[in-house]
Formats: sequence, C-alpha cells, structure tokens
Amino acid sequence: MLIDTHAHINGPEFEDDIADVLGRAVENGVGCIVCVGYDIPTSQRAVALADQHPRVFATIGLHPNSVSEAPASWKQTLRSLATHPRVVAIGETGLDYYRDFTPPELQTPALRWHLELASELDLPVIIHNRDANADTTAELLAWTGSRSRSGPPGVLHSFAGDEAMMQTCADAGFAISFSGMVTFPTKSLAYLSDIADHVPDRALLVETDSPYLAPVPFRGRRNEPSFVRSVAARLADLRGVSPEDIESLTTQNARRVFPRLAESVDA
Repeated sequence: MLIDTHAHINGPEFEDDIADVLGRAVENGVGCIVCVGYDIPTSQRAVALADQHPRVFATIGLHPNSVSEAPASWKQTLRSLATHPRVVAIGETGLDYYRDFTPPELQTPALRWHLELASELDLPVIIHNRDANADTTAELLAWTGSRSRSGPPGVLHSFAGDEAMMQTCADAGFAISFSGMVTFPTKSLAYLSDIADHVPDRALLVETDSPYLAPVPFRGRRNEPSFVRSVAARLADLRGVSPEDIESLTTQNARRVFPRLAESVDA
C-alpha cells in the first residue's frame, strides 16, 4: 500500500464527499492517510475523522500563516487535542516568509512551542517551510540538538527547499516528503527533480497536500489522496526504480517516522 503522509481532507473542500474520497483512496491502494491540522477547526476535524475512519490518522497544529488570527486559547486547545491516541504528529508548523499574514516575530515563537510540545509528548513534527530555508533549518537543528528522543524527529512536508537544506535536515534525521510539485513541468520547479533523486532512501516520503498541488495528470482538479500514486510514480522514474519499490520504501519510512501508524496499520 501507499501512505499519503500529508492531506487536508479535514478542510471544507471535502465536506460533501469525504466517504467517496476515502473510497477512491482505498481503490487506488492508499492504505493510510495522515490528516493534517493547520488551525483549531481543522485540527479538531482531523481528530474527529480519525475517530470515525480506521485508516485516517490525525495531526494537530497551527500553520505559520494562521498564527495571527488564532484565538488566545490556541495553545491550550492544541495541547488537549494532542493527547488523543489517534494523533500521530504535531503540526503542521514552521516558517513562511512568502506571505505576510503573520510576521516572522510571531511565527518563530509558535514554531518553538510546537517543537516543545512534540518533545513533551514524544511525537514527530510536520514542518512547513516557504522562503525561509536558513531560519527553518536553524530552528530545527537547535531543537534536534536538545531533544532526548532517538526516533525520527519529523517531516519536511511538500519539500521546496534547496539541496543543502535537504541534506542537512536528512542528516539530522528528518524525512523529506514530496507532493505533486515534483511532477510539475515548470522550469522554476525543475530543481526539485534533482533533489528528489538525491534524498537518502531512509528519508523519502510521499504526500498529496490535498486539496492543493494536484499532480500531473490531474492538474487543475481538486487534489485528493488517491492521486498520491502519481507522485510515487514520478519519484520512481526520477530514481530509476520501480513504482513497487517506491511504494514499499515510502510505506516503511512512514511507519518508522510515525510510530503510531506502525502500531495500528497492517503492512
């Protein structure tokens, strides 16, 4: 099976047909979906979906772009949600300097809070990074240098950093996850193909980031977990291996990065 390690099926885009979306995922060999929270409502919805569907697992977090608009009680609410047994990671969290919804001086403390919570609960983190390679890497290295947990620290999701960031973070134990962007033919994203070819086997993951970033040949449509197979096929082509090899490798990696998946999902 494949594991979609990052999907927002908890968003409003899926309110009307979530059962059909999950059914198509199963039909396409997607055995597990990590449903990622990015604010308070979507974190609550992720936990609810994980309670209802045995192949859905939740994460809870506050996206850096959402920090400014979060209620004053956001830390207490997320901390409470994080103790749910179907929560497999903290985040997504991170830094985003591309948009100015939240100034960096508010993003950084929020990121550090998520990292501390992950350490406290012995859970991995899911990291968002956009146009903040150096600062994100510095924060992650400072955190991994102080944590006592020996397992993988987390995932750099929908990776769009540079090769130096990939190598540094992979060396620190982070998984590197690719979304539909790696299938895009645009020149500005061609560098991702080279990076995807160089990621260490132990670090490679696949995701959709649905409903965003639908891969070729589904561009222009709402993305959904069943499309993760197209991402896996692209990675297989780039790395010169079979799709079955990518399927086996990324599923094994996902089960290691998210230990609660390994406890609950059959191979």
